[in-house]
Amino acid sequence: MEFGDDRGGARDTPPGHGAGDAVAGRIPLAVVVVDRAGLVSHWSSGARRLFGVGREDAVGRPAADLLPVSGALPEDPHGGAVADTSTEYDGLGPDLEASLDGHTAYATAGRARLAPHERPSDTERLDVLWWAYPLVGPGPSRLLVLAADATRLRDERGYDDETAERISPGFARHTELPASDELERQLPEILPNMGPGLSSRIVAQVLELGYPVLEFSQFDRVPVTPYWGVPRRPGRRRAEAVVPRQRPAAVLVPAGAEEDLEYAAVRERLEFLNEVSSGIGTSLDLGETIREVTSAAVPRFADFAGTHLRAAVLAGEGFPDGPPDASTMMFRVWVEHNDEPGRWDDTVPVGEAFAFPEHTPFYQCMVTGEPVLVPRVTKELSERISGEFEKRDLRPLIGGRSLLIVPLKARNVVLGFMVLMRRPDRPQFDDMDRTTGAELAARAGLVLDNARMYTYQENVADTLQDSMLPQVTPRMAGCDVATRYLPGTRLGRIGGDWFDTIKLPGSRTALVVGDVMGHGLNSAAMMGQLRTAVQTMAAMETPPAQLLRNLDDLARRLGDNYLATCLYAVYDPIRGELHLANAGHIPPVLVRAEDGSSELLELPTGAPIGVGGVPFESTRVKVAPGDRLVLCTDGLVEVRGSDIGEGLAALCESAAHPAASMDDACNTIIRALNTRGGRKDDVALLMARLNGIPDDHVAEWRLDPEPHEVARARRLVRAQLLAWGLPQAVETAELLVSEVVTNAVRHAGSERIGLRVVRTDALLFEITDDEPALPAMLGPDPYDESGRGLRVVSRLAREWGATASGHRKTVWFEQAVTGSR
Repeated sequence: MEFGDDRGGARDTPPGHGAGDAVAGRIPLAVVVVDRAGLVSHWSSGARRLFGVGREDAVGRPAADLLPVSGALPEDPHGGAVADTSTEYDGLGPDLEASLDGHTAYATAGRARLAPHERPSDTERLDVLWWAYPLVGPGPSRLLVLAADATRLRDERGYDDETAERISPGFARHTELPASDELERQLPEILPNMGPGLSSRIVAQVLELGYPVLEFSQFDRVPVTPYWGVPRRPGRRRAEAVVPRQRPAAVLVPAGAEEDLEYAAVRERLEFLNEVSSGIGTSLDLGETIREVTSAAVPRFADFAGTHLRAAVLAGEGFPDGPPDASTMMFRVWVEHNDEPGRWDDTVPVGEAFAFPEHTPFYQCMVTGEPVLVPRVTKELSERISGEFEKRDLRPLIGGRSLLIVPLKARNVVLGFMVLMRRPDRPQFDDMDRTTGAELAARAGLVLDNARMYTYQENVADTLQDSMLPQVTPRMAGCDVATRYLPGTRLGRIGGDWFDTIKLPGSRTALVVGDVMGHGLNSAAMMGQLRTAVQTMAAMETPPAQLLRNLDDLARRLGDNYLATCLYAVYDPIRGELHLANAGHIPPVLVRAEDGSSELLELPTGAPIGVGGVPFESTRVKVAPGDRLVLCTDGLVEVRGSDIGEGLAALCESAAHPAASMDDACNTIIRALNTRGGRKDDVALLMARLNGIPDDHVAEWRLDPEPHEVARARRLVRAQLLAWGLPQAVETAELLVSEVVTNAVRHAGSERIGLRVVRTDALLFEITDDEPALPAMLGPDPYDESGRGLRVVSRLAREWGATASGHRKTVWFEQAVTGSR
């Protein structure tokens, strides 16, 4: 019988004969894996036919609801438990229940009966033989269960009732059984495909606990083995799980059964492909899909599988252009085999990139897009193939093996190919295998292309999101800033959350957090428009409430669906003051440095941006040096099914935790709130430590709008810089102040001119006058007497700018601090 199938073979033993008279027999074998939670994680097609429950309905369900466990199944409508407790099976059911519960550390076996209403596809009781192996080690798997239909032994093998009732499942040391080496080698073909590492570990545990056998008597034990290949017409093959009687001999197939075997072979391959299809493409992660695709072929279809992909596919880029050629770089992305560990690692390492030589079957498959079959790699062919690869001897690995190379295609473009090989002791690949391999590759190519497209779209979305998020300077005038952005967990993770810090005149900083309603590219595009508008209005020194009002008008002009929340705060480090306005956003948290307490600031909430017709109000809050302001979007505090008040309380609590740095403080908040389940929205977090600027680091003067005041301005600046211990900054500062004050004297009205110098990480100079027109940098002719002042400022200052507010303007420039006492 095929592994996981329920077909019985033709009758090998005449009715009434005993067990020892037969050469071999076939029984249906179900394979089930149970995880540590007691749920089914693997359900073979043999289990589907044996128990009458499909894979989709079985995986994820409690195993006790599906397997013959006494006490866990409903009552038989005719009385008695589902698991039969008649004399010959007494006590066998509870053993499996104990194994499912994890109460046994040894292998158990038994025989039980299932009631018909537990098996929708059948109308009679099912007589089940089962073996249970506890699994230890890393990973979620806890129990391996094998099960067989005992009724088949009586009905199809022709055993008399006495012999059939005497059969029981058991265990034996495989070294005590005939052909023990062959049993050990073929055991992985019984087990589900779990990759070579996990599979070898489970095989070792099964062999240690005892090989599964059928016991006809104390001295008559028959091992359950897989068998690949039965008597067939040339070119036909099928997978059989065989229960030999005296030894693992060839199955006897009576005359007239050939057509049935041919049909069975086709059905077997279709079921294999269906199983493969259900096991690959379980996620859109490209790496995980590659591993699933490669592992699907080993060990059932091949002993070695290696997947190679084009660089553009692996990088998640756009669709590859044109067919591959001799210059196309291929990456070996995954290898699966059931040889001894490490045998292939040095010769065919994963991650290697190279162009395949032209005169090889690999290149032929790559450029033609058709499967290439080599029934047996001869010594001459292995030498020729190995000779095409420099400094690499492939002969010991490929010599004598059967080779099949199948293309991985999508939309008629070759994405890569898969190399499949069988050891010399297995039947060679044939034409039917080539068809099966091509179909396997076609399905694999489809899921790989889906994963590639998802990776490509995700990369585009991440690039767009990253380009729209600002590169925040960690140190602003009078404050330190730290930020975090977490993309949403939905597909297409791009969202409309944003944060920003904007440098304002007067050493002030604007702190902004916003959240566009919705997700996807439209929300991201709207976010980009609103963020640009906020930066522009902030640079024009628009007051917070007026800025939100202007932003609301803009959103309504852009479209009816433009809705967003926004919190805008301006920090003045000289006055020690926050000026805030809110448009439907969650309130910020203020952590006081004096006692470490935290509070939600009570602000007029306002309506979201885009609603229209709602006034916005602003609030001023006094702050002290060392206070911290925390702004975030609702994705951090809001979880579906929970009150947002709980999230805000958790935000206050986590924000108050002491931290060695701003980054550590942000990480503390993220760890505290992001571990709550159910978050799907993206998250923007901005934290500012409000350090303030000491009074002795600020100097201000009032100047008359007279020419002689330019010299006084130079003297005042010189004296102040020397007092601060910055003599190296004096000469440049005098020149730049002289130029800007001269412009103010020349163009200002009758009001006095303001001059302020602020010392932070740099020197900030601000000159204010009563002329609202902003200065323009001109390109004077060689003989002009004026027009060069701002050009000098632009050349020597680190930054400079001009802003207008009301009927006054301020020209400012920054100068790097080049020395200190």
